[in-house]
Amino acid sequence: MQERHKDKQRYFNEQAKTTGKFVVPFISDLIDINSETRVLEIGCAEAGNLKPFVDMGCQATGIDISCSRIELAKEFYKGHKNRNNLTLICEDIYKVKPEQKFDLIIMRDVIEHIPNQEKFMAFVKDFLKPEGKFFLAFPPWQNPFGGHQQICKSKILSKMPWYHLFPTGMYTSLLRAFGEKEDTIAGLVEIKETGISIERFELILKKENYKIDKRVFYFINPNYETKFGLQPRKQLKLISAIPWIRNFGTTAMYYVVSK
Repeated sequence: MQERHKDKQRYFNEQAKTTGKFVVPFISDLIDINSETRVLEIGCAEAGNLKPFVDMGCQATGIDISCSRIELAKEFYKGHKNRNNLTLICEDIYKVKPEQKFDLIIMRDVIEHIPNQEKFMAFVKDFLKPEGKFFLAFPPWQNPFGGHQQICKSKILSKMPWYHLFPTGMYTSLLRAFGEKEDTIAGLVEIKETGISIERFELILKKENYKIDKRVFYFINPNYETKFGLQPRKQLKLISAIPWIRNFGTTAMYYVVSK
C-alpha cells in the first residue's frame, strides 16, 4: 500500500481513472460540463482528479499547499493538449483571494484532512458561483479504514479494521508496538483529530447553509475498483437509514452540495 502512494504517476493515473469513471457521471446530471465550465480542485496534489475535466476542455484550477506536488502536476501535464486550460497554484487556500467564481468545486478524500472544517466550509463558499456545485467525497471516520491505517508499514496493521477508533493513547501504543515510524504515527494521529463523520459533516452543511443536491452511501468505495478490482456497491437503503449501523460499513460518501 505504501508503494502505491510513493509512485506518484500511478497515483495520478488512479485518481484520473476513478474521477473519469465515477465522479464525472455522478455530477453530470446536476451540471452541464463543457469547455466553458470553470472547475476548481482544492487539495489537488498532482491534480489527477482534474485530468478528466482538462481532457474535456474545461477551464481548470488546482490548488495545493504542497509545492513539490504542484511541481509534479506541472510535469504530468507538460504534454497535454489542453495544458493552457489548467492553472496550478501552490498556496494555503486561506491565502487565495477568490478573484473568479467557479461553476464546480471538487474535493475527493481531502475534507477529512482539514482542521476546523466549519471554518473551511464557510470560507470556500466565496469561490462558488451562485448556481455553482460543490462535489465532496470522503471516507467517514467510523468506517473500517477511516483512520487511513492502510498506509502502515506493518502488514497486520495495514489490513486491520476499526482500531483507529481506540483512544489516542492506546492507538499510538499499538502503532509503536508494531514498529511504525514516529512520522507515520504523527500523521495517523493528525487524521484521527480531523476525521469526520457523516453526521458532523451534515451538521456543518446545515450550519453554513449548504443544500444537499445529491448524496450516496457506498458500501464499497468506487476507488476500490481502481485500487483493488472490487466493484463499487451502494449501501443498502435499509442500512443507510440506520446511522449506528451504516457508519461502520460505509467506506465512502459522495455529495453534491450548493449554496
